[in-house]
Amino acid sequence: MSDETIIYTPIGIISTPYQRIEDMPIQPSGASKVRGKLVLNPEFTAGIADLDGFSHVYLIYHFHQVHDYEMIVTPFLDKKPHGVFATRAPKRPNPIGLSIVKLISIKENVLILDNVDMLDGTPILDIKPYVPAFDQQKDVRVGWLTGRDDDAKTKRSDERFA
Repeated sequence: MSDETIIYTPIGIISTPYQRIEDMPIQPSGASKVRGKLVLNPEFTAGIADLDGFSHVYLIYHFHQVHDYEMIVTPFLDKKPHGVFATRAPKRPNPIGLSIVKLISIKENVLILDNVDMLDGTPILDIKPYVPAFDQQKDVRVGWLTGRDDDAKTKRSDERFA
């Protein structure tokens, strides 16, 4: 096992309506039509050439308000503890978030997005286009989340992962 330090540089910052962790939805499905604005650092503007042809993108981001982690967590959609890697909890050894959001428009280095579920001021690490032929899987199992996926539309974050 390597103990090599890995350093990432944010490519931009997203502005969202969520000023407090407790007000945020726990997944993009709970943020339907919630608008956000991603401002890329100018040196990365060339990297979004041709992105406007995609309807959805993955945002990979840093949970900048998370300062520690736990290997066993009680996620928002269950009362039972689970291993952190069997959840999408933000308190992780590497506090990296992933959301699929709708791309509304691009103007210069600014992306307007819908279905944003992250805290205002979240540093964005990467953007990748969502491609159903690559990303949708068949014969999917969802483990302990079976029957709970609709709950993500109404559930809000709370202090346990602050």
